[in-house]
Amino acid sequence: MQPAELDLPRELGGSRSPSDRIFEFTARGIGIMVLGITGSIGVFLAYQAYPTIQRYGLGFFTESAWSPDQGKLGIAAVLLGTFSVAFVALFFAFPLALGTALYISEYAPPRFKSTCVSLIDLMAAVPSIIYGLWGFFLLQPHVIHVSRWLHQNLSFIPFFKVETDPDAAVWAQTRYTASAFIAGIAVAMMVLPMACAVMREVFSQTPVGEKEAALALGSTRWGMIRAVVIPFGRGGIIGGTMLSLGRALGETIAVVLIISPAFVIKPRILEVGTNTISGLIAGRFGEATSTQLSALLTAGFVLFVITLLINTLAAIIVSRGRSGAGTDI
Repeated sequence: MQPAELDLPRELGGSRSPSDRIFEFTARGIGIMVLGITGSIGVFLAYQAYPTIQRYGLGFFTESAWSPDQGKLGIAAVLLGTFSVAFVALFFAFPLALGTALYISEYAPPRFKSTCVSLIDLMAAVPSIIYGLWGFFLLQPHVIHVSRWLHQNLSFIPFFKVETDPDAAVWAQTRYTASAFIAGIAVAMMVLPMACAVMREVFSQTPVGEKEAALALGSTRWGMIRAVVIPFGRGGIIGGTMLSLGRALGETIAVVLIISPAFVIKPRILEVGTNTISGLIAGRFGEATSTQLSALLTAGFVLFVITLLINTLAAIIVSRGRSGAGTDI
């Protein structure tokens, strides 16, 4: 063999077994099928939304009233209500998910860790209607007192203002019921497992060497978490939170059971009356005429696009982080 031939790379024979080929073909086919189903849903909704956009134009997105008899249909109010409920849910779900994920990955004893993971994952299996009933019958009677306290002390902030006197001798409890605030708390318990699962998965991939190095330099466990674990999992924290936002935007049954439908643009989350896109579709679909049905499908298309954009952005953020290479969301 000539010396020049020794420098040439050797060809590796990588013949795959039939089982590997079958698995690859099946996995690829399932992936393509999922993309096809998602795309077909978007195309169907876009096609059904065309008559509404053609008739109402951009006014459909700026009109707040939903009065088919008067020829007024718009989703401005329900869009605001959708994001109000979602952001209230994230306000409560984010710290709970972050704290739970850090406890499971860094503090929980090995024998107790699997139990915590199972309990958190079990929360995701609870039906939406159960959370709705829990929010309506158990949560609401107590939260209205919290809403009144927020109104009394923070009413200078527009979000916490309610059109009633909180200091009256007989205060109007009904003004604080069926609000976006109560619905958001119920939705927070539903999105918490998703955010916690993503954060926990990312935290578990933190390099052990970096954690041990921080401890060897005299750092406390909490100092090590702040200096190593949280910066390493920043992408997972953001991605998990955004995925939870996408889930909160589309929650239906729990919201329908709690809120009192109202088509008014108001940023007051403590006050009775709001609505969401998913709640609008669920509440009006059964009695909708052809014109209303097209308008409802248009609202569904808007929600579909918003959720798709948020989930895509969350996946990009996680994949670009240091820990994102091995994280599936």
